[in-house]
Amino acid sequence: MAKYLLLKHYRGAPAAVNDAPMDQWTPEEVTAHIQYMRDFATRLQSTGEYVGEQALSPEGTFVRYDGEGRPPVTDGPFAETKDLVAGWMVIDVETYERAIELAGELSAAPGAGGKPIHEWLEVRPAYGEQTTATE
Repeated sequence: MAKYLLLKHYRGAPAAVNDAPMDQWTPEEVTAHIQYMRDFATRLQSTGEYVGEQALSPEGTFVRYDGEGRPPVTDGPFAETKDLVAGWMVIDVETYERAIELAGELSAAPGAGGKPIHEWLEVRPAYGEQTTATE
């Protein structure tokens, strides 16, 4: 088994087919999207392929060690993940192809109008994991 990160972006990836920003969705559309994600995770739990997931709020802070005392904290000027990363899921699957298959399915979560978003997801192997693409 190999672990992969499925990374959902607010921006930075190519535009989705159904590209209406979530803050423009109705409450029912947001609920349907979240339920799709929950159902997807539940199904992967039953197959043993689910590791964890979390939606992320847009707030965030950079912190680093800078010697003794309080670490420096900044809200920029760098491009921050709060502007880019919407959420993540870690899966543990037998093959790279299975990771791609699941990412494609997750990409179809409903969005505005209840239509699939067809968003781009970033698929990244955990460090040290072997990936073998047969494409």
